[in-house]
Amino acid sequence: MFKVLIAVDGSESASRAIAAVGKMAKSMNGLEAVLLCVRTGAVLDPLFAMDYAETTVRQLDADQEREQTAALDNATAHAKGSGLRIGATVRAYGAIPSEILRVAKEHAVDQIAMGTHGRGALGNLLLGSVAQKVIHQSELPVLLVR
Repeated sequence: MFKVLIAVDGSESASRAIAAVGKMAKSMNGLEAVLLCVRTGAVLDPLFAMDYAETTVRQLDADQEREQTAALDNATAHAKGSGLRIGATVRAYGAIPSEILRVAKEHAVDQIAMGTHGRGALGNLLLGSVAQKVIHQSELPVLLVR
């Protein structure tokens, strides 16, 4: 069984990653997908959290949790429609690159697949790149889909 972790966030690039793994599954017998959506949460950024009342931070976290659920539900439907067998859907909370790598290890996947927003060098310099961090820290092959 070949297992691929697909990081999803509700974006079009994540949808393209699902489609790419779906194409792989058509030529591979026994491919299984693990869908992962990581939510960062307002309380993980102490500078952000200090600027708002506790009730506001809790409301923001609840909103993110609903968005995470919707992203996973949509990704699951898309993955099944692409012919993928879903081994697990995982909700995680924390730093996105670290959580992708942790869940990949926890589920003993063979490859990580993720979309990239394609911001380019300047965007990565200013914002950082989840994909770049995963590539540099992963011992597994990483499929980036743009």
